[in-house]
Amino acid sequence: MTTQVYKYSQHPDVRPFTITLTDEQTAGHGDHWRILTDNIEQDVPNWLKSSIDDATIAAGLNPNLSKDSLPNLLLSCNEMCHINQVLAMKDGNPQNFINAFPCVNSPYGLVCKVDRIIANNSTQDAVLRLVSEDGSIIYAFDQMYTVNQPLYRQGQHYFVNFSAWAYSIESSNKEESILVEDPEAIRYHRAYNDIVAKNNGVIPADLDQQIEQWQSDSDEKLAPVEINLGNMCAYLFGETLGQEDEAWCQGQVLGKQQQALYDRELTVFDIAILREPDADPFVVRVATPTSEAVKTIEVNDYVQANIWLQAAIYYENQTI
Repeated sequence: MTTQVYKYSQHPDVRPFTITLTDEQTAGHGDHWRILTDNIEQDVPNWLKSSIDDATIAAGLNPNLSKDSLPNLLLSCNEMCHINQVLAMKDGNPQNFINAFPCVNSPYGLVCKVDRIIANNSTQDAVLRLVSEDGSIIYAFDQMYTVNQPLYRQGQHYFVNFSAWAYSIESSNKEESILVEDPEAIRYHRAYNDIVAKNNGVIPADLDQQIEQWQSDSDEKLAPVEINLGNMCAYLFGETLGQEDEAWCQGQVLGKQQQALYDRELTVFDIAILREPDADPFVVRVATPTSEAVKTIEVNDYVQANIWLQAAIYYENQTI
């Protein structure tokens, strides 16, 4: 978690639109735990007991929070890979266990609005529909929903940290490509590149007008264009209501390190999964169990992954 220089202001008391799911409509975290273990019944209870020793009270967007402040307590941890637990409280004392899920802390994020929330109030699970400053739509599981839910406001911009667990991750196929033969598409592609290059990499305000007036200085520039799909960034969110946080992505590895969650060896990648002109890159910290195949992935490689995308919004990252 890192502090960002970002202006945070109070908005009217209008909360984002929320779709409420029943327990039957909620998938739960069985598949998420299976990323880490095939023996959920034995390993997960042991991990939950061990995590209490290092637990901290998660405050999220609350500048000050105590165990007496909310009906539910969110226990987290400062380790990069850890477990969050939700406990029901009464008179400042834990009453019963509600939920638990594995988390990844990430320093990377984007400024976004919380456009919509899909939530199960009994399990305290929620998926946020986020809109970034460049208009990208991102769905992510909310690590901090238990403490942040009463504080979200419609139209408010937040700095959102993004992380993920990968079900699978592999190097992209560098041989996969498509051939663009449509003359108008080729002309637009060549004109765009020429205009931006002549403008020192900056997209001019009258880009569309310049593209209309652009003329090719050689026939070669209008020849078919081959696009290598293995060297591109892409993000596709899930299509099932309440499971849009289950995503597919492709991107470039910017960093790689080793971590552990109790007895599980993990590899953590920092991956740029969206790069758009005049927009901050969408970088996600992704953890996955270490395997021989994972060990072969290096920094600067392009990878494809099926991920469970997570979001965390902290008070410390919002500058009043």
